[in-house]
Amino acid sequence: MLAVDAREQMIEQQIRAWDVLDPRVLEIFRSVPREVYVPAPYRFLAYADLEVPLPRGQHMLRPSVVGRLLAALSLSGGERILEVGTGSGFLTACLRAVGGPVLSLEIVPELADLARENLGKQRVRDVQVVSADALRHELTDRFDAIALTASMPRYDTRFQERLAVGGRLFVVVGEAPVMEARLVRRVADDAWTTDSLFETVIDPLARVERPEEFVF
Repeated sequence: MLAVDAREQMIEQQIRAWDVLDPRVLEIFRSVPREVYVPAPYRFLAYADLEVPLPRGQHMLRPSVVGRLLAALSLSGGERILEVGTGSGFLTACLRAVGGPVLSLEIVPELADLARENLGKQRVRDVQVVSADALRHELTDRFDAIALTASMPRYDTRFQERLAVGGRLFVVVGEAPVMEARLVRRVADDAWTTDSLFETVIDPLARVERPEEFVF
């Protein structure tokens, strides 16, 4: 009962407060038990708007950022989804709850195993977690939605190329202390649009190329 109360408090005070009002997105936070995906030592933080620590120095996205991500992708069911950065599997489960089959790439084998275990215990179907470096993994399919759970210091077009026409990509670009969350849409075979969504700070994508620093 305490978990249910904490979940509702998170929805009302954190998710709605960030202008996430889509009933389908709010229902995901009710139906997917976040505490299951939080490592045991931090379970008391499951419904706090914090980046919960994961193995190997990684973190779960804050619930408010997850809410904005899901709202931006505007999934309605049946979409083919690519997730870059599985983490503990919470966002993976959320994406599957509102969309279609999910292919999730995780560079840290320990986290990939953890996510598979968590998703298996919750009987989340049609989800494939692959231990791979997304920057080097060959992708041949196109996806209706792509979610990057780690930031890129500068924008790289490789992921937008994997969108189907009409598909949406959520990505965070920049470096701390300020990063910009963006939504990229593929509107034609050779055309994309980009919308700025909000400012945030999240972990950087592993092994991504960083801009050269200026020396004065």
